[in-house]
Amino acid sequence: MKFALPPTFTLVIITTLCLFSTAGAQQTQAADPEAVTIRFTAKVGNQPFACGSTYTLGSPSTRQTVADFRFYVSDVSLIDASGKTVPVRLSQDGKWQYQTVALLDFEDKTGACANGTIEMRDHITGTVPQGNYTGLKFTLGVPFNLNHADTALAPSPLNLTGLWWNWQLGYKFARIDLQSPTLMKPMGGQPQHSGHGAASPTGFPIHLGSTGCQSGASSEKPQSCTQPNRATVVFNRFDPAKNFIVADLAQLVATSDLSQNYAKTAPGCMSEPTDQDCIGIMTQLGLPFMGQSSPPQTFFRVE
Repeated sequence: MKFALPPTFTLVIITTLCLFSTAGAQQTQAADPEAVTIRFTAKVGNQPFACGSTYTLGSPSTRQTVADFRFYVSDVSLIDASGKTVPVRLSQDGKWQYQTVALLDFEDKTGACANGTIEMRDHITGTVPQGNYTGLKFTLGVPFNLNHADTALAPSPLNLTGLWWNWQLGYKFARIDLQSPTLMKPMGGQPQHSGHGAASPTGFPIHLGSTGCQSGASSEKPQSCTQPNRATVVFNRFDPAKNFIVADLAQLVATSDLSQNYAKTAPGCMSEPTDQDCIGIMTQLGLPFMGQSSPPQTFFRVE
């Protein structure tokens, strides 16, 4: 025996199925990730950075030639309209980005940047869930779980020996090298030493990284570092489609005397926890240093 459903009942079933289908499609669409590109640029005040160019920097101001300008960022997130941070899933391109770390490289191995690489990188690529994003958050530095490794075995971009100190200290989160036309004289009349970030005494290198990392052996990963020196950067107003992040070298060294070097310390600022040459640098990066609390960072800005 066959039973025929009333026309109105059939219509209800069809309508219900359509609603479920539409809702499912909307949920799938909402879950689909969207591509995002976060652009960076390097400037010296309002001037674009260029390898080998000479700029007037520091306090008191001196003429300095820039010989390197690279840094790692990690844990990149967008901030939505409700204030929630949503991690950006970085594209694993096998060269510039690995896991949550990306390298920004503004030198091109020309002129004074002979120790760098020819290729450059001024952006980060990844995906986020579709949404309304109004801000940006990232960390200047390499996460602890990736920081203490062997560059001979590490994947790119963590395989650059020029951005690495040693197994214990890990990577140079930022490397910005300045060269002065005149030889720096150490304060106190004592000769400089090369420190763990050996560099020429004729300039002011800025190498940011973790310090106070202790382990049982030189090739054993430390359990922690007393000065991790990872700077968290937050901008509540940032639109990836319209804005970009400026790394301003002039602001970074605005209060630093680049013509002097404190006695018995490494040249420039090598992140040593007692090096007074680092006070201005760490302040501009928003990092606690020599007993001072973390001030707002001023190295990065949105344009």
